[in-house]
Amino acid sequence: MSDKDTDLNADRMLEAALGGMTQHEALIQASLADTADIAGRAAAAAKNRERALKLLEAIEKSMG
Repeated sequence: MSDKDTDLNADRMLEAALGGMTQHEALIQASLADTADIAGRAAAAAKNRERALKLLEAIEKSMG
């Protein structure tokens, strides 16, 4: 197999993996997914903090 055939096969595999998107579009999609994941983790952390504060308040009340 020549280098040209190898490059052609690599290009075809990349195109198939991108699902019809350009490389730029794929990078944008990946960035948006990362941003959504970060927002989800931040929301979960805020909710956990709120729960912890409520639990601490309940413990303090029960102790007197």
